[in-house]
Amino acid sequence: MQYQVIVLDLDGTLTNSKKEITEPTRQALIDIQKNGKTVVLASGRPINGVAPLAKQLRLQDFGGYMLSFNGARVTRCSDGKIIYNKQIPPEMIRPICDIVRSYAEQGVDLITYTDTTIISAIAPNQYTRIESGINRMEIYQPDDFVSYIDFPINKLLVPGPADVLQELMKLLKEKYHGLLNIYLSEPYFLEIMPQNIDKAHSLQKLLNSIGLTADSMICCGDGFNDLSMIEYAGLGVAMENAQPIIKDSADFITRSNDEDGVLHVINLFMR
Repeated sequence: MQYQVIVLDLDGTLTNSKKEITEPTRQALIDIQKNGKTVVLASGRPINGVAPLAKQLRLQDFGGYMLSFNGARVTRCSDGKIIYNKQIPPEMIRPICDIVRSYAEQGVDLITYTDTTIISAIAPNQYTRIESGINRMEIYQPDDFVSYIDFPINKLLVPGPADVLQELMKLLKEKYHGLLNIYLSEPYFLEIMPQNIDKAHSLQKLLNSIGLTADSMICCGDGFNDLSMIEYAGLGVAMENAQPIIKDSADFITRSNDEDGVLHVINLFMR
């Protein structure tokens, strides 16, 4: 199969443990773009957390794409055009906030994003600070979170202890079944997304817009939020460091993110 598109999760996949793209991997991704292949970065990160890596890979020069917020927004890098954009209904924000606040003493926070800032509803915790560091975005805690969020949002995130998030996830799923997508991207990150939004759903929208099918696409990932795209892809690739369920669902297991696993995939399947 001649693959035309490679889709890459960022943390734990494209980037190593230092959150960096190695030079051999960076150069290989630029080379395949020069040969007409399309690179898509697909992440739970907000757009400003994805854009610096897209720039390193010169996606703006070769017509690559960014899936941010787990696919709630798809952006064409060449001109910044938004191909797909879906938001959480605004009337749901206050009741969600109230539910999450009831777990405040168990160490959770609730956050969303402006273009430049992480907005905290309760109190930044160690996991909020992980998200801040990953995206290189400052944290701001307004007096009234719900009143402050007077703009469309693609995602809410609950950072907190893994055992607490398991309980909270069950509660939120029961209340918002059929209305929102709610799942863990990491044991300490609970994603609250618009209905039917995951990476596979948004990649289907993208492929339709450029006249390709899933058979022409490789998807690489390591985390829970990569499962849908790995199952959807023509070739679903799990990193050696991936969660067990991701490995079980993949067509191929590559090297770890600290062993240039993405480069290994490129050399095997896209040269």
